[in-house]
Amino acid sequence: LRQRVSRLVRKTLSFSKKLENHIGAIWYFVHHYNASLPD
Repeated sequence: LRQRVSRLVRKTLSFSKKLENHIGAIWYFVHHYNASLPD
C-alpha cells in the first residue's frame, strides 16, 4: 500500500494536511484497486 499511495510516503508533495483527506485518498485507492481486479 505504501508503494502505491504517495501520500503515505512523502511529507512534502501530495501530502494531506487534513486527516479526512488522507483517509479519503486511501479509501479511494482501495476501492479503485478492488474494482480493477479481474473477476
